[in-house]
This record gives sequence, C-alpha cells and structure tokens, in this order.
Amino acid sequence: MRPELRPTESPPSNSRRRDWTNLRALLPYLWEYRGRVLLALGALIVAKIANIGVPLTLKQIVDSLDPQHQAVVMLPFSLLLAYGALKMGNALFSELRDVLFTRVRYRAMRRLTLRTLEHLHALSLRFHLERKTGAISRDLERGARSLSTLLNYLAFSILPVVVEFLLAAALLLGRYPTVFTLVIFGSVAAYVAFTLAITNWRMEHRHAMNRLESQAGNEALDSLINYETVKYFGNERWELQRCDTTLTQWENSAVLSQTSMSVLNFGQGAIIAVGATLIMLFAASQVADGRMTLGDLVLVNALLLQLFIPLNFLGIVYRQIKYALVDMDDLVRLFERTPEIRDAPDATELAVTRGELRFENVNFAYQPDRQILFEVSFTVPPGRKLAVVGASGAGKSTLARLLFRFYDVSDGRVLIDGQDIRAVTQHSLRAAIGIVPQDTVLFNDTLYYNLAYARPDASREEIAAAARMAQLHDFIKALPAGYDTLVGERGLKLSGGEKQRVAIARAILKRPRILIFDEATSALDSNSEQAILQALRAVAAEHTTLVIAHRLSTIVDADQILVLDHGRVREQGTHRELLQQNGLYTQMWALQQQEREAQEEERLRGLL
Repeated sequence: MRPELRPTESPPSNSRRRDWTNLRALLPYLWEYRGRVLLALGALIVAKIANIGVPLTLKQIVDSLDPQHQAVVMLPFSLLLAYGALKMGNALFSELRDVLFTRVRYRAMRRLTLRTLEHLHALSLRFHLERKTGAISRDLERGARSLSTLLNYLAFSILPVVVEFLLAAALLLGRYPTVFTLVIFGSVAAYVAFTLAITNWRMEHRHAMNRLESQAGNEALDSLINYETVKYFGNERWELQRCDTTLTQWENSAVLSQTSMSVLNFGQGAIIAVGATLIMLFAASQVADGRMTLGDLVLVNALLLQLFIPLNFLGIVYRQIKYALVDMDDLVRLFERTPEIRDAPDATELAVTRGELRFENVNFAYQPDRQILFEVSFTVPPGRKLAVVGASGAGKSTLARLLFRFYDVSDGRVLIDGQDIRAVTQHSLRAAIGIVPQDTVLFNDTLYYNLAYARPDASREEIAAAARMAQLHDFIKALPAGYDTLVGERGLKLSGGEKQRVAIARAILKRPRILIFDEATSALDSNSEQAILQALRAVAAEHTTLVIAHRLSTIVDADQILVLDHGRVREQGTHRELLQQNGLYTQMWALQQQEREAQEEERLRGLL
C-alpha cells in the first residue's frame, strides 16, 4: 500500500517534483474540453497579435503627422481606422477567449469536487474515524479554487505574456539596435531570477498559513459539532482560547508572508524602473542623433509599456500559481491515499439464496499491536437469530463492521451462503444487509429524507408503513410539519429514542436478507422497548439476524447466544442453556436483574 504522507511533511527537495505532480493532475480536466481549449487559445493569440499591432500603427500615425518627414501633412484616416480596429479586435478576442474557457473552468471545478467526494466515500472507515472534518472541508474548498486559478493563469496569463514577449522581441531585433534587446532581456532575466528566489523562500510561510488555517477551522468546527459537550462542561472559554492560540500562530505567519511580499514587490519595481530608464536613454539618444524617428520613440515606449505591464503581472501570477500549487497539494495527496478496502478484480455480485451467515476462525486487529478478535467462529442458519453479548470492548460491534466489510479480517473468513465476502462487490454485500446502529446519525434534512434514505425509490405509503412498524408514525404526524420536519445537524432536534426509531424504520424499509441490531433499543425506555422489540421480532421473522446486545432481557428469545470476552467466544447456547452453565452469562444476568430491581424500587419510591 502506498505510504501515507502528511500534507506539510514534504521536504524542500521534493517541492519541484510535487509541483509537476500537481500540474499533471490538471490534464484530465483540460482534455475533456480540448476542442474548446484550443479555440480559446487561438482567440488569445489573435488578441495578442492585435495588441502588438497597436504600437506599430501608432508609429505610422505619428510619422505621418510629423512635418519633418512629410511635405504635406494629411490626416491618416486609414491608419486611424486600423488603430481603432486593432484595439477593438484585441478586446473582442480577449472576451471571446473568456467566454470559451468559462465552461472548461467551471466544469473542471465541478468534476474535481465530485471526484473528491467519490474518493472520500471510497476510503476506509479507518480513515474517516481518524479524519478531521474541518481540515478536509477546507482542503476541498482550497483545492477546487486552486484548480480554477491554475487553469486561468497557466492558459491565459503565462502563455499570453510569452507570445507577446516573443513578438515584441522579434520586432525590436528586426528594426532597432541590439542594445535595446539586450537591455530588455537583461531586465527580464534579473526580474525572473529575483522573483523566483524570493517567492520560493516565501513558500514556507504559505505552508504554515495553510496548516494553521486548516487546524483552526477544524478546532472551530469540532467545538460546534460537540456543542452539547462544550455546554455540559462550561468550556466555551477553553474552546475560544484553543482556537485563538492557533489563530495567533496563523496571524504571525500571515504577517511574515505579507512583509516578505512587500520586499518582493519593491525589488521587482526597482528592476523594472532601471530597465525602463536605460531603454528610454538609448532611445532618446537615437532620436537626437537622427537615427530614429519620433514615431520610433513612441513605438519603443509603447512596447515597453506593453511588455513591462504584463511582466509586472507575471510576478503576481507566479506567486499565485505557487500558492495554488501549495493549496492543491493537500488535495492531490488525498487522492494518493489508496482505499484500504477494494473490490477484487474478479469480484462478483453476492447471491443471497438462503441467508446463512458464518464466521470461520476470524482474527482481527485494528492496530498490529492490539488484537481485538481471536479465532471467533459461529454460524447463523437462514432465518434464525444469533445474539452476541459481552462487556464493553469485548469486540461485539467489530463483528458488524467486519460483516459490512468496513475492514478485512486479519485471518479466517466471513461467509454469506458460502461466499467469502472479500470475493464479492461491496455494493452487493451492503445491499443485502440492514443495520440498526447503536449511535444513529441523521442527515440535516427532513424526517422524510432520512427515512427514504434506505430506499430512495420507495413510495410515501411504504415509508409510512415502515414508520408505523417502528412506532414512529404517530409521533411524526403529531409534529407541525409532519414528515417534512427538519431534524437538525446530526439529528440534534430528536431524542435518542426517536433517532433509534428512525434507524429501525430505515432497516425495515431497506428489506435486506440479513439484519444487524447493534444495541437497537439502548436509547428507549422500558415501555417503548417492549413495543419496539415486538416490531423487531416481526421484522426479523423471515431474516437471518445478528443481535449485538447489552440488555440481556432483549435477547432471551434468540436461537443462539454467544458470550464474547476479550475477543474470544467463552460461552455459546440458548438463554436457558447458558443460565444452567453458571458462567459469565449467568453473572451478567444476575447483575442486570439486580440493577433492574433497584431501578423499579427507585421508581416506586418516586411515585409515593
């Protein structure tokens, strides 16, 4: 697997190679609209030719009006019309270039955003458990923006300057003494060398700014996502201080970056001033000696303006391109992360005929030095229910993650109807499994959207029927907006029990062959729990069911119960058989019965 690199850990020696890597990432987006790109470039070249023609025409106009070179001075209508036509042609073809390229730029941004989202969905659960959402969202935003910047500057700033410079250089070499060309080329060389040296030195400050900006954004977003926890502990001031510490470092890096930019701008201006002064001195002396006309002086002056204006802009463009490459680097590195779980090249669709589920000698570790499961084996016959119980950290929820293939087993096999789940497509595997998770996270949308998410093509009647089975329909109808009620960020506006009912309704609506209930009633009170358990039994009647439970009272009707202890199957049997063994399950049962009796006594005292 390709090694994972942090965005800011690239050594300076690799910077140039990274820049070329990022530039190559642009090619697919340009290739899709290559015809339109070529037309835009053609319009650009025509505009620059017209732009160079303007000072040439201006020279002819000035010379035709100079009484020292004309016996009779006449108004040069044709030259004036040509001058206006060239100015208009430059404007027309410049705008035509922008019109042609607009589709390319915005389509590229759209494709990049979708490709990034697709890649993030393809990455493993391990990545998403470790990710920093705020930092990734900023990387995505900066990456799309930098793509647009690079496309614009590379295609329509660098190339125009090169074309215009070559045309002007050819004109100067063909008409005037070599000293003019030497001064111009010398000024350009000094300008470019100075710009490259200072800008490359400034990049470390830009890297620091990006890293700190992402960190501050992540800290701010994290504190808002955990709003309730912040309020529970009264740590608003702590969160502000944490964010402000990062922003202070960002501010210092930003100040250094801006100060060094001022040094760069002054140096560039000084080089341009010296070059322009030398050119004008030589041109003025040539006119004074009679070797150049007044029109030649105007031409040289106009060419200087047309060359140094874009040359001055070239310094800004170079900096912006470097910044854009830095901004894009984080996104390119994200694309370089290989998905941990991938379909095999010869993967087939999962064919669920009976729904038998089997774990064979499964070993698994999230980290090499911390194994979670040890030689776990069990079979759930078609249409039967198997429950897994054990203390927290025993590995119960890991079984569900392995079944969904969020991770691959370290050793052993997981099979459905005799098919190793690593040999089938992930999409077909997950389509055959429904789950009611312990922690139900909802989209910040309506109840209807969250319910229909299980099967977007389901009718409204089917969604309502699933909600009824989950004891949710009456609650929804009592709301002012009914099914169109917004649930808030991560379902914040709903209680834990209400969110779990949504999860149950979604599992019902999906109509899978295999069901997983991961603490499916943990957020419900006793009365609601019994109603939901009855609904779950009805739903699971024709399904192969894996129940991960903490409350033993919810799984007494299971066909088989596994007791996990530190990742190993310690006991296995029915509820009655396990009680007779007088082992771990018996201890757990006795402890929970005592807790239940204590809670009932507390409730009765409250009524009195």
